[in-house]
Amino acid sequence: MPLSPLAQLSRLISTRPPSQHMLLARPYTSPIITSRLQIVRMSTAGPPELPKYAFPSVLSFEAFLEREHASAPGIHLKFAKKASGIPSITCAEAVEVALCYGWIDGRAHSIDDKWWTVRYTPRRAKSIWSQKNVTTVARLIEEGRMKPAGITVVEAAKADGRWDRAYAGPATMSTPEDFTQALAVHPTAEAYFQSLKKSEKYTVLMQLATISEKNRAKKIDALVQGMAAGKQLGAPRGTAKRAIKPTETKAKKIAGITQRDNALAPSHVVRHKDPPKRSGLRPRTAPSG
Repeated sequence: MPLSPLAQLSRLISTRPPSQHMLLARPYTSPIITSRLQIVRMSTAGPPELPKYAFPSVLSFEAFLEREHASAPGIHLKFAKKASGIPSITCAEAVEVALCYGWIDGRAHSIDDKWWTVRYTPRRAKSIWSQKNVTTVARLIEEGRMKPAGITVVEAAKADGRWDRAYAGPATMSTPEDFTQALAVHPTAEAYFQSLKKSEKYTVLMQLATISEKNRAKKIDALVQGMAAGKQLGAPRGTAKRAIKPTETKAKKIAGITQRDNALAPSHVVRHKDPPKRSGLRPRTAPSG
């Protein structure tokens, strides 16, 4: 009686480790099984790891980008810490060189007591601009340092409005007038916004600084409604930040917790009596072993 495909498949699976000749031999495939099953090869490799480079001067970094700016996916630029005494390009110098070739800096990471790195990559097509970089590029253009690749990126930002929507830094960013007026209509949302930390306010304002004019009004309404409901910034949908009322004191919080614990506790507690004394016997001693 012929075996079913499932039975044939079970025969192919062995719990014993394969011998050397089995590893070198061509794997057997059943025509019945392969007609019903598809074997798909999946790559488990992640994105390519960016290489690390250290440049002792501005000229060395410029020479690298002159060769690689159009083909390299990015690098981790190593900066030597001041205490190391190693010659190294500075972070400010590297940013200017990167802007000249249409690249942008990213996150920084510490390596050890001598080095730290910053991720540098080509600027993406819809990447937002900061006012600081806009000002820096204007100066680089006047100095004649901008390269064709950098000019192309700047012209693209000017064409789609990203250049004019450049955002300010945390120290200089102010609340837009239209957002202020929207908050005034909802006192609860306004009070919530004013209670935020400076970094949290900057997170909110950054969302407005990077939104298109077409979706700006909708975004403002969503932010105001969210803050009026006490939603936590950056939280997933369906989650909310519990608003603490001014009248709620620490004592009331403790009382509420105590009341909840008492409700969950058993109605009675069984106390075990001490065991009776063993009259006439010597007390037990722990073994010496």
